[in-house]
Amino acid sequence: AGTSSEKGIENVLLHETDDLIDFAISKNIDMTIVGPEAPLSEGIVDAFKAKGLMIFGPVAAAAQLESSKDFAKQFMANHNIPTAEYSTFIEPEAAHNYISAKGAPIVVKADGLAAGKGVVVAMTEQEAHEAVDMMLVKNGMGVAGAKVVIEEFLVGEEASFIVMIDGEHILPLATSQDHKRLLNDDQGPNTGGMGAYSPAPVVTPELHAKAIKQVIEPVLDGMKKAGTPFVGFLYAGLMIAPDQSIKVLEFNCRLGDPETQPIMMRLKSDLVTLIEHALMGTLDQVESVWDRRTALGIVLAAKGYPMSPRKGDIIKISTENNSDVHIFHAGTTFVDDQLVTSGGRVLCVTALGENAAQARDLALKTLNDISFPDKQYRTDIGHRANKN
Repeated sequence: AGTSSEKGIENVLLHETDDLIDFAISKNIDMTIVGPEAPLSEGIVDAFKAKGLMIFGPVAAAAQLESSKDFAKQFMANHNIPTAEYSTFIEPEAAHNYISAKGAPIVVKADGLAAGKGVVVAMTEQEAHEAVDMMLVKNGMGVAGAKVVIEEFLVGEEASFIVMIDGEHILPLATSQDHKRLLNDDQGPNTGGMGAYSPAPVVTPELHAKAIKQVIEPVLDGMKKAGTPFVGFLYAGLMIAPDQSIKVLEFNCRLGDPETQPIMMRLKSDLVTLIEHALMGTLDQVESVWDRRTALGIVLAAKGYPMSPRKGDIIKISTENNSDVHIFHAGTTFVDDQLVTSGGRVLCVTALGENAAQARDLALKTLNDISFPDKQYRTDIGHRANKN
């Protein structure tokens, strides 16, 4: 519902690739930018390109970096990109034996797309066995969980490293840090993300250079060698160990949510201009300009999120966006002219401040002007910024 109130934006209720292509042709759309991961994995970029339409995102073969955890792990192994030790399974018995041999903590991941909820960080062997049964026996993740990746539990601090790639050149975006757990102090179940802030102090200039050299450049080179040059946003979820070594937790072939909200709050360059350069293969001729301040976003989630979010609750917002605060909509829609919840993560209140604490205070103050029944949110987003 949020985009409908933005100037110059029209929501179009189209989902099928053929319908979107027809719309782009009939309306003379100059450029299409893909947001969600599912259309990328289904080949929307390939289809648009076949019709001669400009579209920003990786082709389906390259988008497997996100759509298949097993593909991503094999790709990293083949191109010496640092990541956790792992093994892939389709048979429950073999998976259970692996868990028993390795012990806990250990991480169980659905191979396919699962809307950010396909990862179980198991602190006990029993939790890991239950996750395997849920995915491989009970089909709890559907086709996404028909194959599982089980990998070692990594210790350290996470950071989100997002870049734009034009097939040849890399343009890094601002660093950020996501907060995956539902509750304060990083407790509760994993979610798609309960908040984020940018920049992330944990990513020092030295670590930034290391991420480019050890992770991003090998992806660019590997995709070129495979005949599927990567064009689009590339998100590397990194684990930074106490010794400052890095390992890749996951790849996304799109902007992250909720990292995008604080990143866009800080971006002073025109995003469309940057994407035009990416589509022309000239990212090396442009620089991105950033607000020096910290941006921080807090997600408001529906009751029951992440497992079974309640929908249809009436939302009341008694404040407006300004240059320092923006309320980004996600799981919202209009029913009989009433704004109501329609998904798990409902809104993301994002604010700018001189530091993470100031930005958080402004976001929390704004939260007081937003109400819907049993809303869930964290009050400690950005807490790690104080430690770095």
